[in-house]
Amino acid sequence: MNRRVVVTGMAGLSPIGCTWEDARDHLLHGKTGIRRKPEYAEVRGLDCRLAAPVHGFQQPKHYHRRKTRSMGRVALLSVRASELALEMAGLLESPILTSGRVGVAFGSTTGSPPAIETYARQIGVHKTLHGITAAEFVRLMSHTCAPNIAQFFGTTGRILPTCSACTSGSQGIGYAYESVKWGLQDVMIAGGAEELHVIPTAVFDIMHATSTGYENPSQTPRPFDEKRDGLVVGEGAASLILESLEHAQARGAAIYAEIVGFATNGDGRHIVNPAQEDMAIVMQEALKDASLSPENIDYVNAHGTATDVGDVTETAATLSVFQRPIPISSLKGHMGHTLGACGALEAWLCINMMNEGFLAPTLNLEKVDPRCAELDYITQIRKVETQHFMTNNFAFGGVNTSLIFKKWDS
Repeated sequence: MNRRVVVTGMAGLSPIGCTWEDARDHLLHGKTGIRRKPEYAEVRGLDCRLAAPVHGFQQPKHYHRRKTRSMGRVALLSVRASELALEMAGLLESPILTSGRVGVAFGSTTGSPPAIETYARQIGVHKTLHGITAAEFVRLMSHTCAPNIAQFFGTTGRILPTCSACTSGSQGIGYAYESVKWGLQDVMIAGGAEELHVIPTAVFDIMHATSTGYENPSQTPRPFDEKRDGLVVGEGAASLILESLEHAQARGAAIYAEIVGFATNGDGRHIVNPAQEDMAIVMQEALKDASLSPENIDYVNAHGTATDVGDVTETAATLSVFQRPIPISSLKGHMGHTLGACGALEAWLCINMMNEGFLAPTLNLEKVDPRCAELDYITQIRKVETQHFMTNNFAFGGVNTSLIFKKWDS
């Protein structure tokens, strides 16, 4: 069985907005989601003072404590994004959710950091279990998002936690796509999330990969720019509802895009350094899965984290695949690096851009680093019709992903 897979609902909670309307406003007017975090100065040795939080998110009042007591912020963001996506798809009250034909493929880099802190403090410092609740582990476990989504909505299909750092969201979408494509499920809730905390900023800071040279948050990060000085960590969540075409059409669902290609692979070389050859291979494999040639792709949404080596390696890999200056941009200039959420957030934003006929630029890209490959770097809003776009993500551990979406022609 080889079925076509379509997107029938989607939603995101991001540093540039918790609705498409707010996010679009940021993209069209070059507004950043980066903010100063003066409290980071309290951590000795930490140089970065910036972050990209989701503003104004509160736990909805209709969320009963019985279901939320096992959720940290990362799971709450995941559930809320999924709820909004299911509502858009017209499935929020559908009996199909509990039929066994709906699954979840969703991930994050880690569980909720405050829960990790609780264990470390109580056991590591105070040598006691007092103050640790039974639900604390469910909040901190690395696969907290997927099972919390499943229990909240009562889904009984497959659960695929994708805890692969910066590819968690894109792997979630990719594995969901494969589950529907091969007839294992009719509907999948797919995506990724991340909760803002000083720990991931510290991780990148130790590796000298964070932005530290800009006082004004609107000036950084700067993907592909010759004056880039590192990434800024953000948070968020996005969820896509994937459905077989026949199932969507049978119930008269609106369709927003079609997923036509996915690939994921591993470098198997170095635990943190990117590998150009394997980045290129994952793009080629996604094209093969989609039965498309490089000429069919109109736009590449880059991982583009604004790190020194990462940007150079990624652009070289992209040029080696497309053999032309293909239009390319990174959305991390607007909202920072949202880690486990980035692949899902970028898919959500790019589908909407495709449907509205524009491409957002890489914010803060003023002069392309001459070490970056010769591509068509988008530096201002571009009004253009896009039929196919590719979105790529690359994670520590040598995990690579590539997704290809097609505009839906009703």
